[in-house]
Amino acid sequence: MYLVDDNQILELFFARSEQAIKELDSKYGKICHKVSYNILNDLQDAEECVNDAYLGAWNAIPPERPNPLLSFLCRIVRNQSIMRYHAKTAMKRNSTYDIALDELENCLSAKRSLEDEFEEKYLIDAIENFLDSLSQENRVIFMRRYWLCDSYDDIARCVGITEKNVSVRLTRIRKQLRNYLKQKGVLV
Repeated sequence: MYLVDDNQILELFFARSEQAIKELDSKYGKICHKVSYNILNDLQDAEECVNDAYLGAWNAIPPERPNPLLSFLCRIVRNQSIMRYHAKTAMKRNSTYDIALDELENCLSAKRSLEDEFEEKYLIDAIENFLDSLSQENRVIFMRRYWLCDSYDDIARCVGITEKNVSVRLTRIRKQLRNYLKQKGVLV
């Protein structure tokens, strides 16, 4: 099966061709649905969020020319899914997304007040630097769990290790992250 490359898809967007959405779905639909489903745990809601994300991409391109396109699209899907998740569940705890967030809870400050842009940028930079310090395999494990909200089983199959190994590695990475952020003065 021939897939159109990202630049060709972007050109379709810039030409305002509806074929852009079809090509986007053909190339990235599966991962978008997986990301949304991992957050929402509901196929119909995930489908609606992915469609909303496609509309968001349609409205943003042009003038945006995202590179990489997949990251741009996944960010829209995640944001749509998280908004829907919060609207539907309020305080209920029922998805892989909840579990993944709970795992990271002890690494990040519990404050929920608004922080100024400098503190936010500092935290982002600290986390990016931490991720850069990880091996590629550990970085993939971390990002698949906390960005894509993959289950331990999905990660184990992707990386070629056992679920138990995924669990142990994530525990160690979270501990390293917590220590790293403390050293950087991010945690109180």
